Amino acid sequence: MIILNSLEEFRQRYHSAKKWRRCLEAIANLQALKPGVCHSIGDSLVYRLVDGPAAAAACFTGNRRYVEVHYYLEGGESVDFAPKSELSSLSPYSDETDRETFAGDGTLRHGASAGQLLIFDNDYAYRPLGAGHLRKLVLMVTIEGATFHNK
Repeated sequence: MIILNSLEEFRQRYHSAKKWRRCLEAIANLQALKPGVCHSIGDSLVYRLVDGPAAAAACFTGNRRYVEVHYYLEGGESVDFAPKSELSSLSPYSDETDRETFAGDGTLRHGASAGQLLIFDNDYAYRPLGAGHLRKLVLMVTIEGATFHNK
């Protein structure tokens, strides 16, 4: 997992690839977003706004074809994360949802706050621990070479 403390840090670090520029385009579109509605830009980015109470997850979630980026706008939450290799599989990988679930103890915990971006790469799984009120943008960015097969 990568922790960035500001959108400016994200811009500086991830400015060259088209898929990361699309993330910035999605972030610039925040004013037009309604919570829970999925949007996409091209075939490399799907994103949605989360706004409201956030329940704690019962298990860890991991992806294979997407890198998951959480951009915290208001509030914050604690997130447990661990290498997938250190967790036990609960459900097999689903190609339809690009998700797999795990059980175990998070080897690391981070308290995310407004302005931060958390980037969950494919070697890690994460488990949000819930929040009373949270506003964040969740972006699913394809990894290199992974696009929709019907495109």
